[in-house]
Amino acid sequence: MEETEINAMRIAIVGAGAMGSIFGAMLSNASEVALVDPFEEHIRAIMENGLTVERNDGSREIFRLHGTSDPATLAPDFDLAVIFTKSPETRAAALTADTLLKPGGMAITLQNGLGNLDEVARVLGTSRSLVGVTSHGGTMIGPGHVRHAGEGPTFVAGAAPDTQGIQAVVSAFRAAGIDTDRTEDPDTLIWGKLIINVGINALAAILRVPNGALVQAPPCEAIMAQAVAEAVAVAERLHINLPYDDPLARVKLVCRKTAENRASMLQDVLKGARTEVGVINRAVVENGDRLGVPTPCNRFLSEIIEALEATAPHRIE
Repeated sequence: MEETEINAMRIAIVGAGAMGSIFGAMLSNASEVALVDPFEEHIRAIMENGLTVERNDGSREIFRLHGTSDPATLAPDFDLAVIFTKSPETRAAALTADTLLKPGGMAITLQNGLGNLDEVARVLGTSRSLVGVTSHGGTMIGPGHVRHAGEGPTFVAGAAPDTQGIQAVVSAFRAAGIDTDRTEDPDTLIWGKLIINVGINALAAILRVPNGALVQAPPCEAIMAQAVAEAVAVAERLHINLPYDDPLARVKLVCRKTAENRASMLQDVLKGARTEVGVINRAVVENGDRLGVPTPCNRFLSEIIEALEATAPHRIE
């Protein structure tokens, strides 16, 4: 991808759940966008009636986007693939991206958790792989209908120092009205986002509350503080430079900015679906075990979420 290709692109969103749909809608303001997702009812609703994006103030906007559940129906001429699938589907998403991208086209993972960039790079190579983090939040309301529950900056980095095209992606995002900057350290991005998710996702899913409720009750804040402190201790042992000075304050700020949002792990638990706890809280535990850093709070949160997954068919509503 040439650095001069800075605005309009052909962009494939691989994984058009809440966040994929929201980014697809925003990016369609400046680029040609196609949504790829196996949720056929969602895709059908978008194709027939458009994608409805609801905002916290109650306003709604309908975006006319192309969508498909069969990526083979799309020509392999996309400049960029934006991966928003759940982490267990990352390799499959990267393989799909590979079939959709033109020669030299790039993929960016905006997923939660550890390991996604490595998985994408194994398929596409480091020179074509990017990672990003975003403070935007979203909730799936129903087929063809999502809520944009929070906004904030987005940051992008390459898998390697010589990754090409980063500025082209940043410029395309900015042209679509997405506040985006680049950084040179992908580990900073990945761990910065991981710690936000460690403080919010599992706790919101267990308590079944929106993000904002977590900073309105001292008992919630105490658990959040312990989970975040453990993750920060692991990051420090790994010599990760976090992108903020006060991690707990940043987690609480994200909670307030996305107060009405249902965390992705909460949405999964409510649906009885598999969560991403393995690449969030459990990843902190595994790294802590390897490094000799105690992580009892994250271990307990992981075990509760895993128990919720295992007992989903027997849940009393």
